[in-house]
Amino acid sequence: MVDVSDKAETVRVATAEGYVRMAPETLALIRQGNAKKGDVIGTARLAGIMAAKRTADLIPLCHPLMLTKVTVEIAEDTALPGLRVTATAKLTGKTGVEMEALTAVSVACLTIYDMAKAADKAMEIGGIRLLEKSGGKSGDFRHPEAR
Repeated sequence: MVDVSDKAETVRVATAEGYVRMAPETLALIRQGNAKKGDVIGTARLAGIMAAKRTADLIPLCHPLMLTKVTVEIAEDTALPGLRVTATAKLTGKTGVEMEALTAVSVACLTIYDMAKAADKAMEIGGIRLLEKSGGKSGDFRHPEAR
């Protein structure tokens, strides 16, 4: 792991996004709460939050972090069609939270796929990227295509 002991503690925030593209019928099934495995959006939101908290266990060389905030938002996007997932992670510390936000999005998307695959095995997970981050020595970043 990288030695961060000489770094200053700053407030660090990162937001990432991704999507699950699916058939319109699958989106309707999820919206109506009729997926066989239950509440897809609620379960995926919790899975994303839990994943952010376990990032250091999943990604080699990531520092274990004391996150102070993790949010996972899942919204319908009829243009896909499908669900768009956005996650934000925050802490005051010596290292960034980009990997935690990206892990939250990735696992939330995987959970959506798992819970709806009985209805639509052709779903597509994509667009996982860092939208923005702030804090730390490298300063702020905003993806050029961020909405």
